[in-house]
Amino acid sequence: PAFFVHPAEANHGDLGMIAPDDAIVALSWSGETAELKGIVAYARRFAIPLIGVTGNALSTLGGKSDVTLLLPACPEACPNGLAPTTSTTMSLALGDALAITLLERKGFTAKDFKIYHPGGKLGQQLMRVSEIMHTGDKVPVAHESISVREAVEIISGKGLGCIALTDDAGVLSGLITDGDLRRHLLDENIGQKVARDIMSRTPRTAAPDMLVAEAMAVMNDLKNTFRKITTLIVVDGAQKPVGILHLHDCLRAGFA
Repeated sequence: PAFFVHPAEANHGDLGMIAPDDAIVALSWSGETAELKGIVAYARRFAIPLIGVTGNALSTLGGKSDVTLLLPACPEACPNGLAPTTSTTMSLALGDALAITLLERKGFTAKDFKIYHPGGKLGQQLMRVSEIMHTGDKVPVAHESISVREAVEIISGKGLGCIALTDDAGVLSGLITDGDLRRHLLDENIGQKVARDIMSRTPRTAAPDMLVAEAMAVMNDLKNTFRKITTLIVVDGAQKPVGILHLHDCLRAGFA
């Protein structure tokens, strides 16, 4: 874990926040900031690694640090050459570089990011299908040999506008939607048919670990306006249905 310690408050008790297994990154353009002296002494006393970010390698901070990261000698943007402007911008850039380097060295992934940042727009972008999909008894699924009448009853009962159909091995073999039923409504033999006779055999699917944003892109196929759909059957690695994702689930989760 990384956290900020104010140098002035550190000298009045907050040094206790820093433990022997920690490392200190201390920033001072001049390297002579008075409030840092107590932190430097504390780091040396307890052998805590000290990384100094400064514009003066010969300063107290530069000389006492285990590692000195020297900032370029650039004038401040302040017209008086006094207010920290250029120096703070360089420090910020260096801090970002250190953070990204550490992220790559640790192998920190988007999945890890989601654990620590579940809220806000960033957390939403990393939401997985498994987090909002319907599961268990809520999933309209049956064997492909059921009658069309039975399929209609299941579709109506589950209220998701479709039913996933499986073969003898439980693998997804097709899908019947409200649209499929409407297209076959005028078929005189519809009452004698079974589900496999009218099902779509190449339904669009999603994986549980797929990003919701990716699933939305599948539903809103911009390349084919006639293939826009409102539901995706969620299948596992064996292509067996484990859930269903509806467009309304995505909208409730904040996706538009």
